[in-house]
Amino acid sequence: MLVNVPINIPDIDEQEIREVTSVLSEKALTSASFEGGKRVRQFEDLLSNFVKSKFAIAVNSGTSALQASLYALDIKPNDEVLIPSFTFVATANSVKSIGAKPVFVDILKDNFTMDPDDIKKKITKRTKAIIPVHLYGHVAYMEEIMEIAKKNHLEIIEDASQSLGSKFKGKHSGTFSHLGCFSMYAAKVMTAGEGGAIVTDDKKLFEKLKQIRNHGLSKHHITSKFGLNLRLPEINAAIAKIQMKKLPTFLRQRKKNAQILTELLQNHDIILPKERKNEVMNWYLYTVALKQRDKIMNKLNSAGIGAAVYYNPSIHQTPYYKTKKTLTTTEWASHHVISLPIHPKVKKSDLLKIKKILSAYRS
Repeated sequence: MLVNVPINIPDIDEQEIREVTSVLSEKALTSASFEGGKRVRQFEDLLSNFVKSKFAIAVNSGTSALQASLYALDIKPNDEVLIPSFTFVATANSVKSIGAKPVFVDILKDNFTMDPDDIKKKITKRTKAIIPVHLYGHVAYMEEIMEIAKKNHLEIIEDASQSLGSKFKGKHSGTFSHLGCFSMYAAKVMTAGEGGAIVTDDKKLFEKLKQIRNHGLSKHHITSKFGLNLRLPEINAAIAKIQMKKLPTFLRQRKKNAQILTELLQNHDIILPKERKNEVMNWYLYTVALKQRDKIMNKLNSAGIGAAVYYNPSIHQTPYYKTKKTLTTTEWASHHVISLPIHPKVKKSDLLKIKKILSAYRS
């Protein structure tokens, strides 16, 4: 099956190629220094300036960002961490990897992020943290979640892997709590190929995270705490540095395509994504809910449109994490959502093709 319009594709040109070539010419492919390599530091400065955080720490994936954050907050084996089941499995895997227990929370139907009321129901004496996921670019209900966390003395790590550039009341996703984690995987709104980052305003956490990403080594190369090799190579940082400069343009193009598609799909029997009051989305994924989901996806894919389902099954229904507990809205979403391409390389003719196919399946 030939897919002419993938769900997401990196927007790379001569600028990234020149920067990577410079890294290869300099033969400085990575750095084990406490502060990181030159381009790692340049990228970190660009990211912290963009989201308006005091500090940024680059790592080699969004999963590593979550792992490092859990270690930085001293989450211990058998502690419970509340997460949504309706997200990519990396959120659960990061919790599991440090020996803690992921506890699955249901989502809200309006934007597929964690339901604050269900968070309250899932808190136990062993609960130590909440990881809200800003899914598809929607910002989770952070004001409510932070109030719950404060009342119950819980830590928050924002999984902002899908929401770089999304804001609520002028505040960037990833900056509501002490720690926000981003992904720079190839399919994200900007990329390093593989990569991730953590943002924080807390200097102590910042210094701690720099050690954790580099085998626990201090500035004096002494192992004073547990760490791993979570460093971001200079080649990846070189790509990320250029991509960060292009990010505002990418976000404008995504917003424009989202607006066009929304206008085209009005008056169809489809639940369309929308920004809530005071929200600005990065439009990472344009995700709709509809009947006959699988039939429509097959039709779109056959026409070369790389529509995709995120996420079916949801994590709590996968073989490894399977639980008998029911998450009603999560299970509804996993059988009804489909994500449509609106990245910068999508043309209006592609969006018209999507409309034509969906128009044929009104219910």
